[in-house]
Amino acid sequence: MTENLPARRLAAPASTAGGSDPLKGIVSAFGRMRQRTLITLRWTAIIGQAAAVLFVYFVLDFELPIALCLGAIAASAWLNVFLMAFFPAQHLSSSMETAAQLAFDIVQLSVLVGLTGGLQNPFLLMILAPVTVGAARLLPAYGGLLALVALGCCAAMPIWGWELPWREGETLNLPILYQAGQLTAVAVGLIFFAVTAWRTGRDEARLISALEAVQAVLSREQQLSALGALSAATAHELGTPLATVHLAAKELSRTFPEDHPARDDIDLIVEQSERCRTILKQLSESRQDTDAAMSRTPLPSLLEEASEPHGNMGVRVRCSVSPLSNAGPDDQRAPIVLRKPEIIHALGAFIENAVSFASQEVSVNGRWSGEEIRIYVTDDGPGFAVSVLAKLGEPYFTERKVEQRGGGLGLGFFIACTLLERTGAIVTPYNRQSPARGAVVRIVWPRDVFEAPPGWES
Repeated sequence: MTENLPARRLAAPASTAGGSDPLKGIVSAFGRMRQRTLITLRWTAIIGQAAAVLFVYFVLDFELPIALCLGAIAASAWLNVFLMAFFPAQHLSSSMETAAQLAFDIVQLSVLVGLTGGLQNPFLLMILAPVTVGAARLLPAYGGLLALVALGCCAAMPIWGWELPWREGETLNLPILYQAGQLTAVAVGLIFFAVTAWRTGRDEARLISALEAVQAVLSREQQLSALGALSAATAHELGTPLATVHLAAKELSRTFPEDHPARDDIDLIVEQSERCRTILKQLSESRQDTDAAMSRTPLPSLLEEASEPHGNMGVRVRCSVSPLSNAGPDDQRAPIVLRKPEIIHALGAFIENAVSFASQEVSVNGRWSGEEIRIYVTDDGPGFAVSVLAKLGEPYFTERKVEQRGGGLGLGFFIACTLLERTGAIVTPYNRQSPARGAVVRIVWPRDVFEAPPGWES
């Protein structure tokens, strides 16, 4: 089997598609910043600004409007004092509040830079900081607005800005072309850092949101497993008293003749107690199917269980197992593997996707050797689209349209891969080559990770 990596679109299972807008949950991750974070950043800037101004004035002995500079710095300090007095430290500011505070920081810094040289001041680049923070945490509209405010402040500096402080008796006149270059550099930096911060912040929010979805899926599977174990334990505990009731009712029925008025009620008790015993027996026998969090099962049974829900969707799902060619004589029997809810869910997601694209058949093959255990999910459909393979595994990557059969994927592939990687697996999607066609998802575990230890019990 040639492991060629061009791929096709993969449809997310319905259980993880998440609605028409897969990025809906990401929007809420932007704009909500802790007030304490903004205050701490501003105190840091205040200390740095005050130190720089005092160093230039007292140590370098440069002439500069010290009162106006300290007044601009004091404005930031008073804003922090106001925020600390009226808001708790853990207050989450809204997008508008965050943008307003960052806009104030931009204007305050622009005033301070303008008083100390304007476009000639090398600290002009510090104006990038609040814009970058805003672009990383706010929606693009707010980030763009902050960038425009910063550009406007920089463009106004040549009109009202003061001369760059210098030694007494000397004058430093930087060419207009240099100052224009400073403005251009700041403008380019604002655009570049704003876009970069927005993209990295969005990717982080997408990943966090997707991992939350993974955790929700895993939690649901574990809850179902725990519920099954609880039902089985309850059935076991109720079995003995119910058997006593059933036996007592049968003994009581023998003491009454057939025409006795109480005979019908006693027979009803016997019948219903027998029915309850049958139900409890079924619950006890199904424990191995529900207590999936901590159990073991042969590899063929694992494949059959993951495939069973998808066998009635119009496509034949065929399961098979066989040792790899490099398996030794002692490795001919199918291994007993750990049966975990994340593995069942992930395999089911891959099989469901394969069924949705297959023409006639999906095969789920288990292979093993002394070193590793592999599972191949293969369909006879068109295969992965070349444009999709490079992005497989990214959360919220989707090109699927409702009316299209060969759509994309949202969270389905990401969740399945993440769950399997938690168990130590490596997932590789690729296409089969001619004459056979179709997509393949190969899952490989080290055998000592996936195989249940000898004598290990749930």
